Amino acid sequence: MKATYFKHILEFKRPSGTSRGVIKTKETWFIVISSGNKKGIGECGILRTLSIDDRPDYEEKLKWTCNNITLGEEQLWDALIEFPSIQFGVEMAFKSLESDSPFLLFPSQFTEGIANIPINGLIWMGDKAFMKEQIADKLSQGFDCIKMKIGAIDFEAELDLLTYIRSQFSSGIIELRVDANGAFMPVEALTKLQKLSEYELHSIEQPIRQGQLEQMSELCQKTPLPIALDEELIGVFDVTEKKRLLQTIQPQYIILKPSLIGGFKGTKEWIDIAESLQIGWWITSALESNIGLNAIAQYTYTLQNKMPQGLGTGSLYTNNLESPLEVENGTLMYRPNKPWKVKYLN
Repeated sequence: MKATYFKHILEFKRPSGTSRGVIKTKETWFIVISSGNKKGIGECGILRTLSIDDRPDYEEKLKWTCNNITLGEEQLWDALIEFPSIQFGVEMAFKSLESDSPFLLFPSQFTEGIANIPINGLIWMGDKAFMKEQIADKLSQGFDCIKMKIGAIDFEAELDLLTYIRSQFSSGIIELRVDANGAFMPVEALTKLQKLSEYELHSIEQPIRQGQLEQMSELCQKTPLPIALDEELIGVFDVTEKKRLLQTIQPQYIILKPSLIGGFKGTKEWIDIAESLQIGWWITSALESNIGLNAIAQYTYTLQNKMPQGLGTGSLYTNNLESPLEVENGTLMYRPNKPWKVKYLN
């Protein structure tokens, strides 16, 4: 058995805005394992400035992983505890290698093209006209759940956008989620949440920056709308620490990005703890290519969570890898008759 890795720079069709700035490209890495005539592929999706493993020695650790691939999935996962995106790439690559097809990781009605996964339509930050254009576009595509990133433009302008959506569609027709990416200051957060609650939102993701446990806990107790933790989960490796975090903050939801929290195994640990504490959850991609998105989507379907998931990112790039994944009527579909085109397996 041997392994190698490749770097791939994904290019956005249109620069996409978050509260941390505008992103034009997304760096990702593929691990390819070879054994006899079989190959398996996994994606190590790193988000610069956000991933805990955004470190100078990242590529060095990838090289080490490939050189030590014969240790096997379990030993490597433990050795890579501080590199959750590589943990996920390794899990994916081994699952791919063991499968009848490199891309059929979790066979189900989803991969047979019979069932679909409801997803939210993502609205990127920008000026008011651009955001309004995106909203109209998502609604025309049949989405009944929209997630809007907030915190980068004027708050009143963002409220105007929410007013516009609600003037057209009630909460019974369109579910609205907002993602602040930690943009609010703790002293202003509750006031802003009270204003946002007037729009009958499903939830708000990460209203204040992670690491402020006392303030986040207080917000979750007093909030007039459900709070979902996102970045707060990044960098918490130990199961005991994960439980302590959720017990301390007691959020209404957690959002799970496998590339940022240790892949399938790391995700399952968070789900088990959350469910034991009656905390809701859903899964979101972290801007992976279609390789990573495919693995996340197939895994997500097996969990049978009926809430809209955050898996609609496959069409963001000009140079994504061609796959059977398609978004249709606000859902993610898998078209088994549509071929994969992945040069890294040649």
